[in-house]
Amino acid sequence: MNTVADLKIDLVEVCEAAARACAPFVGSGQKDEGDGLAVDAMRTRINQVKMKGVIVIGEGAK
Repeated sequence: MNTVADLKIDLVEVCEAAARACAPFVGSGQKDEGDGLAVDAMRTRINQVKMKGVIVIGEGAK
């Protein structure tokens, strides 16, 4: 069973995976390409996290 500390580490690793995936596109003007790679990396890593829950994401109000 995962502890809260384990979950925190897992979620940090989710963020790190997204950051690493899109890093080559920072400053390139290719927002959509970087965003797509970040989303794919995040989805891949979060699917490895052992937890029960619902992930809710969105762009927010524009």
